Amino acid sequence: MRTVSDIFENALKEGRTYLLEPEAKTVCSIYGIPVTHFKVAKTAEEAIEAAEEIGYPVVLKVISPQIIHKSDVGGVAINLDSPTRVREAYVQIIENVKKHEPAAKVLGVLVEEMAPSPSVEVIVGANLDPQFGPMIMFGLGGIFVAVSTGVTFRNAPITEADAREMLTEIKGYKLLMGYRGRPPADTEAIINILLNTSRLVTEHEEIKELDLNPIFVYRKGAKTVDARILLKL
Repeated sequence: MRTVSDIFENALKEGRTYLLEPEAKTVCSIYGIPVTHFKVAKTAEEAIEAAEEIGYPVVLKVISPQIIHKSDVGGVAINLDSPTRVREAYVQIIENVKKHEPAAKVLGVLVEEMAPSPSVEVIVGANLDPQFGPMIMFGLGGIFVAVSTGVTFRNAPITEADAREMLTEIKGYKLLMGYRGRPPADTEAIINILLNTSRLVTEHEEIKELDLNPIFVYRKGAKTVDARILLKL
């Protein structure tokens, strides 16, 4: 089994200071941060097999070291609910990438579950401050980013008490308790993500930036939909 250090060393050896999405999500999984179920496919047939295993509907995303913003080059397809749609989407993604970024090296396609709508979306981030070391950030995501709900920060490592305080410090805290008929969010799941993220960046100070956004939080449980990790040289 690959370790977090193995993943980081491989990226740096390839001249990358950022992780590919499957790498970032694997790192999250190793540290107990819940992510969407995913597999990497290198052919349309493998994508269909992965979708059958994961369960429909699924999302397809291109995997390429040269492509950071996948949607900009037509490298994402969502809500695919059949083998036919998966095959068509795989072919279309490859064609789109070749058209917009002909020099890009395509390593495959990420096949992941289409996460159901959450009670609320949140953001967990980390940044390596040159003076204070790793800092943990928490805030609301999704449609609430445009609202002045605020974010809160703590020096890592954080305690459980710190994590609980972070939840209550944001202006949008009441939204976590349920709103407009929506169920309350699983705050314990958020706290565990904050604690595990703190442990990750504390034990691996080669992480320059980390961005888990969005994290879908449900009445029970949570799933990180997108994960980004940048490394320092």
